Amino acid sequence: MNSLRIALVSRRYWPQVGGVEVTTARLATEFRRLGHQPRVLTAQWESSWPTEVVHHEFPVTRLVQPQIRGWGTIRYLHALSRWLRKHVSELDAVVVSTLRHDAYAAIATLRNTPVPVIVRAAGAGATSDVAWQREARFGGRVQRACLTADAIIAPSAGLEDELLLAGYPRARTHLVPSGVELVPLRQVADRGAARRAVADANLSLEMVPDAPLVVFTGRLEEQKGLADLVAAWDLFSRKQPNARAWMIGDGPFRETLYELIVDRGLHHQMFLPGAFDDVAGVLTAADLFVQPAHAAGSSLALLEAMAAGVPIIATDIPAHRELLAHEEHALLVPPHDPPALVAAIERLLVDERLAERLVTAARARVEARHSIEQAADRYLEIIEHAMRAKRK
Repeated sequence: MNSLRIALVSRRYWPQVGGVEVTTARLATEFRRLGHQPRVLTAQWESSWPTEVVHHEFPVTRLVQPQIRGWGTIRYLHALSRWLRKHVSELDAVVVSTLRHDAYAAIATLRNTPVPVIVRAAGAGATSDVAWQREARFGGRVQRACLTADAIIAPSAGLEDELLLAGYPRARTHLVPSGVELVPLRQVADRGAARRAVADANLSLEMVPDAPLVVFTGRLEEQKGLADLVAAWDLFSRKQPNARAWMIGDGPFRETLYELIVDRGLHHQMFLPGAFDDVAGVLTAADLFVQPAHAAGSSLALLEAMAAGVPIIATDIPAHRELLAHEEHALLVPPHDPPALVAAIERLLVDERLAERLVTAARARVEARHSIEQAADRYLEIIEHAMRAKRK
């Protein structure tokens, strides 16, 4: 395969926990490892940020993005269009995260060129790109453009169904499960060292060495069910006052979540330390990973926990059932059910043989279906097919 010049467009590119930014970073890294030439195009959210940087050995170009609602988006889209027009002869393909403004600009700019545009959908249900296109002011116009994309990628079967129901063409809509790096499985002996390392970086996370630690990683949004985790911790911490819960990430629900924690007097047991570029140390430190979402797309955070070998408790919703079978890879509990969440936490902390069996099966599933190598290979197949189709 010839070396391909691929621009990956992600307006909110911070390679941190949770969402499309992580996917973009991982794909670009894997493309680079395979000998291709990726470049990330993103927004310059702060005027002091340099416009050209190198991240994981691939270039990142930041395009102007004033922090003015509406006007900032318009400026960014014009900058993206200008960059693509200027560099079209240097590109073989463009991959855009989310079916929103970035996708519209890329498709409109490159429509009459030999460069295909592949768009990747995100979210699920009320938070999906499909829902945004129905409800946003210019959503209909964006959808009409996205329907003409050279390929549309869905990271989960649920989102693929949403796209097809919204009229996206089956022939150009592809299910490509998210992929993660297959890191070495953590060892129990590593847990104490990982906790000390995290506490050295953030003193508020220091804890009793052998106390239970439950971790959530991901974007802090209401539909992630974190209010249920707070309610569950109110029950659990009465029996285990030294236990700690770390909720790693950021998002629109952060302030409300903090208020819920304080209102229940749990601010010494539950912590919101923000987003981390790399959650490997956090996962190594944890006894359990919890994902209490009410609605979710393909969960990179779950895949990371599966790959790292952390026992998992998740809600019994369609997106989680795509990845996990109850009692086989994880314990699944009903959404909106804090007592059930507490019971599952207590069960896995006590039953080490069950926890080990779940970890082994979850890791095997990631190796079989969700490695970043598999995802990147599938993307490259789709890109090459789109290149041939557009140049006929």
